[in-house]
Amino acid sequence: MRESGVGRVLVASLHQAIGEVLPMRLGFYEGWLNAEGLRDGTIGLAPLYAVLSFLRQEGAAYDQVVSIAGAYAAEWTVDSMSPIARSVIGSLPRVLRRRAVLGRARALVRMSYDGSRATWRIRKGTGRMTVAASVFCSVREPVPLPLCRYYASAVQRMLARFDIETPVTVDSCQGAGGSACTMLIPFVPVEPAEPVEPS
Repeated sequence: MRESGVGRVLVASLHQAIGEVLPMRLGFYEGWLNAEGLRDGTIGLAPLYAVLSFLRQEGAAYDQVVSIAGAYAAEWTVDSMSPIARSVIGSLPRVLRRRAVLGRARALVRMSYDGSRATWRIRKGTGRMTVAASVFCSVREPVPLPLCRYYASAVQRMLARFDIETPVTVDSCQGAGGSACTMLIPFVPVEPAEPVEPS
């Protein structure tokens, strides 16, 4: 990272995701996510904010791009771990494994942008991860839909890499008016509601 605190994993995953979802627009975004900056890790906050601002104007493509970027960030983070670390986490009992993976996901948030902090807890089988100062959610006015799907996608993919399949949903978003970005992670199956008999 450089002084701006923007991590390579974030800008590289965004670049890759834009190339997949908006291939005809990649040249436009490379004005900020240029090859030299990607290679040297010198892309700062101003170019990143510009990219995110223009992405938000792409409609549904925004959510696609940040979701794919989060999945890439998780894949690359797990792949960069030592084989021993992956093996140790993978061999843990499920209850301990999910805690270890959430610890790694918290580190990924910090590696993406040094100004963000993540905390997590598990209560009654449901995990909750909160990200403070999300770089995705620095907007002047609240938006109608969550902007921080990157984190939810990253956590979900990282859990899946360690054989914990569960949906991760955004419960609140700083960009949509929340105090922080919060994700819910149901580790236990949700029982379907009993059908109501007509009276």
